[in-house]
Amino acid sequence: MFSREEAARLRQQFWITFGKYMKTVPGAEDLPVNWVNYKTGVKHIFFRMDAEQKYVSIAIEIVHPDSDIRALIFQQFEAFKLLLENALNETWEWQPFATNAFGKEVAKITCVLPQVSVYNQQQWPDIITFLKPRIMALDEFWSAVKPVFENLQ
Repeated sequence: MFSREEAARLRQQFWITFGKYMKTVPGAEDLPVNWVNYKTGVKHIFFRMDAEQKYVSIAIEIVHPDSDIRALIFQQFEAFKLLLENALNETWEWQPFATNAFGKEVAKITCVLPQVSVYNQQQWPDIITFLKPRIMALDEFWSAVKPVFENLQ
């Protein structure tokens, strides 16, 4: 078991490593992207990557405080479900009602890699192999549909 400080240091080191690895990878629009802190450019819509003790996940998280508007945004994503699945080349879990790490009600679309740990550096290649193609596919998808979501604001 790690101390809190050691766990935080390992998590931080992983994200630094992932960021360096992804730094030279251009986005779908051939521009540089901060992959670790991906900015969708649309308020209340986030692409989240989490690496924890027992799993890694990547998600589209809709955090609008108004539940009706959050549902409307989620429905718009559902309208693009086939396009998203084609970009990802897989099916993700769709959760219209969920709670995020901060205890807020959210809607999210997520994919989880179980049984890996960010605290095991030998598993970092597996974690990176999981995250890299998915965040790149999300970027490709987002470059095609972002204008629709900008108009919902």
